[in-house]
Amino acid sequence: MAIDPQQNKTIQDFDPPKKPKRNMYAFACAISASMTTILLGYDIGVMSGAAIFIQKDLKISDVKVEILVGILNLYSLIGSAAAGRTSDWIGRRYTIMLAGAIFCLGALLMGFATNYAFLMVGRFVAGIGVGYAAVIAAVYTSEISPASSRGFLASFPEVFINIGILLGYISNYGFSKMSLRLGWRMMLGIGAIPSMFLTIAVLAMPESPRWLVMQGRLGDAKKVLDKTSNSKEEALLRLADIKQAAGIPEDCNDDVVVVQKNKHSEGVWRELLFHPTPVVRHIIVAAVGIHFFQQASGIDAVVLYSPRIFEKVGITSSNDKLLATVAVGFVKTIFILVATFLLDKVGRRPLLLSSVGGMIFSLATLGLSLTVITHSHEKVIWAVALAIFTVLSFVMFFSIGMGPITVVYSIEILPLKLRARGASVVMIVNRVTSGVISMTFISLYKGITIGGAFFLFAGIASVAILFFYTCLPETRGKTLEEMEGLFGNFNWLRDSKRKKRNQYREANSDGATNVQLGPISNTK
Repeated sequence: MAIDPQQNKTIQDFDPPKKPKRNMYAFACAISASMTTILLGYDIGVMSGAAIFIQKDLKISDVKVEILVGILNLYSLIGSAAAGRTSDWIGRRYTIMLAGAIFCLGALLMGFATNYAFLMVGRFVAGIGVGYAAVIAAVYTSEISPASSRGFLASFPEVFINIGILLGYISNYGFSKMSLRLGWRMMLGIGAIPSMFLTIAVLAMPESPRWLVMQGRLGDAKKVLDKTSNSKEEALLRLADIKQAAGIPEDCNDDVVVVQKNKHSEGVWRELLFHPTPVVRHIIVAAVGIHFFQQASGIDAVVLYSPRIFEKVGITSSNDKLLATVAVGFVKTIFILVATFLLDKVGRRPLLLSSVGGMIFSLATLGLSLTVITHSHEKVIWAVALAIFTVLSFVMFFSIGMGPITVVYSIEILPLKLRARGASVVMIVNRVTSGVISMTFISLYKGITIGGAFFLFAGIASVAILFFYTCLPETRGKTLEEMEGLFGNFNWLRDSKRKKRNQYREANSDGATNVQLGPISNTK
C-alpha cells in the first residue's frame, strides 16, 4: 500500500479532493430545473383546500369535486406524452421553459374562471404544463448530475413538489380569510407568479450534456461536463460513456460531429415497448412498477383529501382543517429533505423497503382508527389522536423513501436513447394512477367506508414491497451508462444470494485449508 513519506499515512487515509465550484454548479442547475415541479406540488396542495370553497361558491356535487381535483392528472398525460419527443427535438432546457409558460397560462385561466366549465379549461391548460414539468425536470437533473451525487440532486424534483404542496396549503390558509368568491380564485391564480419567474430563471441553465452529444455538439457537452463533474478525469469518462451510448466512435473528438438522426429516433418505441431486449424489458417493468405503486398506495388520497380525512376524525372548523393540512405539508417537506441526504449514503433499496414498510403500518393503523371512529357513537380520544398521528407518519414514511426514490430510480435506469421517451411512459402511468385515485376516493370511501379505503391502500402497499424486493436491484454509485449491466435477469436476487453463499463457503474452505497446512509447513 502506498505511503506518504512526510505524513506517514496510507493513500487511503486521505480524503478525496473537493471541488466546491463544480459541485455547486451542478447543484444550481439541478435546483433551477427542479423548481419547475413546484407547479405540480402547488396545484396538488392548493386544490385540496380550494375545493372546499369552490364547492360552496359554484354549488357543485361531490362527483364534480372529484373530477375537478383529479382531472389535472389525466390532462397532464398530454404534456407527459409530448415531453419526451419535445425535449429530444428542442432540448431539455427549452422544454422546461415551455412547461412554465403553459402552466402560467393555466393558472391565470383558473384565477379568472367564472363558472365550472371555465375552471375546467384552466385545469386542462395547467395540466399540460404539469405533465411537461414532471417529465423534463427529472430527465434533466439525472443527466446533469455526476454519479456520486445523482441520488441527492435527482431527488430535487420531488423536494420541490413537496415545497409546492406546502405553499399550496399555506395559500389555502392565507386566502381563506377573503370573501368566498375571491378567495379560491386568488389561491389558484397566484400560481402564475412563480411560474413566470421560473421560466425566466431557466435561461441561466446549460443544456443537458447528453442531449448535446445526441446533437453532435461534443465541444459544448464537454464544457458542461467539466463544470458539473468532480474532476477533469470524471468529465472525460462521462463524455466517453455518453458517446458510446449515443453510437459515436470513441476516437471522434471534434467539437461538432454529424450524428445520424435515424440512429436515435427510429425504432425507439419499438425497442422500448414492442420488441424490447430482456434488459430493457426488466428496466421498463421496474420503472413502470415503482411509479404505479407510488400512486396506488394512496398518497394523493391523503394529500388531496386531508381536509375530509380530518373532518371524519372530528375536526369540523374549516380553519382548523386547513391548519392541520399545513402540518401535513410541513412533515412531508421536512422528511423529503432528510431523504435527499440519505439516497447516496444508504442506497435506494434500503430506503425504499423501509419506507414502504412504514407506509403499510401507517395505512393499516389509520384504517383501524378511522373504523373505530366511524362506528363509535361517542368521541374516542385515543382513536382520534392515533388517526392524526398516522396521517403524519404515513406522509413521513412516504417522503423518506417512496416519494424521492421513484423518480430518481426510474430515470437513472433508463438507457440514454430511450430515456426521454421512457420517462414519458412511466410518467403517464404515474399520472393515470394518480388520476384514478384522486377522482374516485370520495366514491370509494362512501362505498367501502373510509377505514376500508385505507385498508385497501395498505394491501396494495404490501404487494408493492414484494415487487420492490424481488425486481429492483441497487443502483447507488453507478453511472447512467452502467445501469444496463444490473438488469436483464429477473432471478438476480436468487443468483446474488447463491453467489454470496458460494463465496462464503469458498472463503471458509480456504481458511480451513490454510489452518491445516500451517502446522505441516512448520514441521518441515
